[in-house]
Parts: sequence; C-alpha cells; structure tokens
Amino acid sequence: MPQPRALVIGGSLGGLFVANLLHRRGWDVGVYEQSAVPLAGRGAGIITHPDLFMALGRIGIAVDDTIGVDIEGRVAFDRSGAVLGTLPVRQCLTTWGRLHTLLLHAFLAERYHLGHACLGVEQTAQTVTAHFGNGATAQGDLLIGADGIRSAVRSRFAPDICPGYAGYIAWRGLAAETELTPRTHRDLFPKFAFSLAPHEHMLGYPVAGFGNSTRAGERAFNFVWYRPTHAERELPQLCTDIRGRRHDMAIPPPLIRPAVLKAMREAAHEQLSPQFAEVVAKTRQPFFQAIFDLESPQMTHGRIALLGDAAFVARPHCGMGVSKAAGDAMALADLLQDSDNDILTALPRYSAARVRFGKAVVAHARKLGAYLQGCAGSEYLHTPEAVMRDIAVTREF
Repeated sequence: MPQPRALVIGGSLGGLFVANLLHRRGWDVGVYEQSAVPLAGRGAGIITHPDLFMALGRIGIAVDDTIGVDIEGRVAFDRSGAVLGTLPVRQCLTTWGRLHTLLLHAFLAERYHLGHACLGVEQTAQTVTAHFGNGATAQGDLLIGADGIRSAVRSRFAPDICPGYAGYIAWRGLAAETELTPRTHRDLFPKFAFSLAPHEHMLGYPVAGFGNSTRAGERAFNFVWYRPTHAERELPQLCTDIRGRRHDMAIPPPLIRPAVLKAMREAAHEQLSPQFAEVVAKTRQPFFQAIFDLESPQMTHGRIALLGDAAFVARPHCGMGVSKAAGDAMALADLLQDSDNDILTALPRYSAARVRFGKAVVAHARKLGAYLQGCAGSEYLHTPEAVMRDIAVTREF
C-alpha cells in the first residue's frame, strides 16, 4: 500500500508529539509552523503526568534525570513566610523548552517547515490540502490541526467555537536559583510551593535552568500567579505595549510596559509571602497570559483532526495541557493503526474518545478556578490544604 501522508499544522509540543508517533509507524509526515523563526519557550514550566512520559517513551526519548527536576513534597506559606502546611507529593517538573528540544531533535529536520501560516484547508473524498500564507500548498491523506487556542484549522470547520475569557490572568516567569537568597532558596528548593492572597493564587516549583540543566545550582524557579483582571477595565491596559499599540489578550514579553512590571512587582511585595515576592523581583522577563476555556463538540471533520489546545483548553490549574496533547496524539496514532490507517473509520472513534476526556478536564479546571472568579461557595477551594491536595495533581478523568 502507498505510504500514507499526514500534514501537521503547528510545530509546538502537540504537533511534534503526533508527528513523531506517526513517523515511527510508517507515515510520511510534514510539520508546518506559522512562525518564521524557531520557537522558543517563554519561561513556561510544565507539570508532568503519566501520558506525557508514555508518549516520550513511544517516540524513543529516554526519560531520565535530565527531563526535569524531581520534588518530593508541597508547602504553603502565609503572608509572613511562615509554613502553613506541607504535603508529600512526588512529581517531576520540566519546561516547555526542554520538551520542545527533545521532540524536535527526534523528528526529521527536513520535514519541519517554518514560516507556513495556514490560511485555508480543502478536502475531497481522497485527499486534504493546506494552503499557506507564503504561497505554498501541501497535500496529504490526513490533516491534523495542532495549532493551539487560536487554531486556523478549527476555524475552517467550527468558526463559532471560540475561547472564553475566565476573568483572570496568570503572571509567569523564571528566576535563576543562584540569584535567590539562601533563606528563600532553602524554603523553595526542591518543593512545589503555594502562597495564597484574597482572590489570588501564587504557586511555583523548580525546573531546569536557562541552559536546560537540571543540576543543583543551574536550575530555575518557575512561578505562576493568578490575578483577577477585568476584561474591559484592566486587560486592555495590560495589553498596551511600550509603543502604545493595543494587543488582543496577550503581548510579547519584551513589549510589556515598565510601569506594568513595576506595579506587578509592588503588588507581589504587598500581597505574597517574602519568598515569592523575591522570586518575582528577580525574574528576568515576567510575562502574563489571559486564562481561557475552550470546548469543541467534535474533534474531527472528514480527513481533518484537532489535537491539544486546538480542540480543548483547560485552565492551567490541572497542569494537564501538555499531557492532554500527548494523550490525544497517542490515541490518534493507536486508532489509525488499529484501523489499518483507514482514516474515515479511525477519526470518528478518536473524536468520541477524546471529546469525553477534554470535557472532563475543562470541567475540573473550572471548578479549581471558581474562587478566582468570585463564585459564591468556592472559598473552601482556596485553603492551603485544598490547593496542595488538588492543584496540578495526576487524576483519572
């Protein structure tokens, strides 16, 4: 039989997971990334779960102590920096950049194409064709939209499915461990830590450092700080850059206005534990992301499949984004193999299975974020015991 061909739209983690898995099963795979320059992580820490490690193993990537930083427990601090509680939870924490490097090196460099923004998709009974902004086209048997929350692929067959703003943002960043004072370093390494303020939520954990090293002395501390931000009154100001240009819900980190960063660091000093206030102060390039929900009623359309954030976006409280994409990739590859690469048989089965999973993850993440939205009766979710027990832990859905 002729070798089947897959077009993967999006060259981030989800796209590379499925591209590697299909390539290892005999598919001719091309990855098309809209960015004209190599992708780079913005200090994003990643919580690992079993699906992530399983996918790496299937691709042939060794899971060893260079993947991330192992922690043995969790700790919550009060405003003064005193310990409110601890909980023994073993986890491995890594970074977007570390995973992307591993997945990209496992794939074929000549099949990874930068500067290919997908502008249109057409399909017939036998083929699917992608049209790109640079004038190129690509044809295959299967097209996979792994192009994130603003998916161009999804918009072609589900234009009414759009992200919904949750009402709060997350400030994020990395501070090198060598820049932290001895006391703060002792309190935070190697732990998953929390600091709670009224209607806000800060967490952080150690990850590989700026050189992707997980060795002691070469690591970094990753923080995620959730803050309610009104969509009309406050978010537009945050998204106005140093040149006065207004961005839509996000802004490149180097363009964040100094006054915005100054106000954020001052708020950290006033509201967070001293350990976290120091991490924020010593972070080289903080950035923020607006938090969204996204649910797709179906993940396939003919010879087109959605994967990862292109189909479902859950708030980060679950820490499931990358593992969910890895699970999608494995499910798609398995169902194609089980059906002898009969795409029109495998894709409806894939959609049915992963829509159920995606809806469950989104619902759980909404519950964990209810307090940040000011939902009545959600105060019990904002205690040291609750956040240490429920945030970013592995669970069955």
